[in-house]
Amino acid sequence: MKPIWAVGLMTGTVLDGNIDVALIKTDGESVETFGAYTLAPYSEATRLLLEETLRQARSWNFEGPEPSIFKDAEEALTRAQSNAVQELVKSAGLLSMDEIGVVGFHGQTVLHRAPTNERLGDTRQLGDGQLMAGILGTKVAYDFRTADVRAGGQGAPLAAIYHTALLHGVDRSSDSAILNLGGVGNITWWDGKDLVVAFDTGPANAPLNDFIKGLGLGEMDRDGALGASGRVDETRLERLLQHPYLTAPYPKSLDRFDFTSAMADGLDAADGAATLSAFTASAVGKALDLLPHRPKRLIVSGGGRRNPTIMAMIESRAGVQAVSADTFGWRGDAVEAECFAFLAVRTLRGLPISFPTTTGVPREQTGGRLANP
Repeated sequence: MKPIWAVGLMTGTVLDGNIDVALIKTDGESVETFGAYTLAPYSEATRLLLEETLRQARSWNFEGPEPSIFKDAEEALTRAQSNAVQELVKSAGLLSMDEIGVVGFHGQTVLHRAPTNERLGDTRQLGDGQLMAGILGTKVAYDFRTADVRAGGQGAPLAAIYHTALLHGVDRSSDSAILNLGGVGNITWWDGKDLVVAFDTGPANAPLNDFIKGLGLGEMDRDGALGASGRVDETRLERLLQHPYLTAPYPKSLDRFDFTSAMADGLDAADGAATLSAFTASAVGKALDLLPHRPKRLIVSGGGRRNPTIMAMIESRAGVQAVSADTFGWRGDAVEAECFAFLAVRTLRGLPISFPTTTGVPREQTGGRLANP
């Protein structure tokens, strides 16, 4: 298959109010061209609607009928993200949506539950692929996680196959890995040959952002300034690091609320931010110890790479070099959106998107549903 233009969409569980939209030209195995990228803000009404939807999703917890708010939120976010695609294509100088082969529409994760020995996992992403296909007049790949979960996988992380494609151009040894710091942290390690390992490391930005918001101090610890000014509660941190998830074998995945800002209850703003940042970094270190080979360097994407306190703590507490993805000419904010453009093309081609060593699915698994206009 010749490379085609594909648009990828991502909105993370930290709900920063933005839609990540990225354009790449790809055949689903490598990237020929990195196209335009933008952050498209949700309206305040839509952002608040999504926040309330996540709250109701936690109360629902896969029990009984879905909350009615899901339908309203799904339509609102689908229309907002469709508009974001149209604006990106226009800004990229493409003549029309006819030049876009497929759109990768991740949707909004509102709840994710990992499998156990007793039951399959479950996951819910809001996103109406058929509505988007009708609005845009092009094919839309969506609902990427459900097939994996139904087959017995974790449903996450899905970025491993794209991360591996990026690593091909940077480091074909096993000494580098990619760490994404979004709401949750996830890592991809490749042995340079046939083995790819990926799993969620622990919390990343979500508990820290929620802690800052809860104190009325903004949306995040901007530039890590608050965490840098505080002292880590080492006794508390040591206790938090006893959580069984951190030493459990992969494959494994997390919901955004499996680790919360309550970890900093009773601490002042600075010490709370410092302690939560240290927990994120220390969880990364425990994750590295689980890999077949401990890498010497982490290439860090996602919003967390913009927090110098977390990045420095990864180096000091996880014992590994932490380098922003931007250093390699990648777009650190765009990697997740690019990933879903990449996965959309793989969906078109019927190629697998998850694997036993990434999500724990019994055998490599295709995924994503395809909606036609």
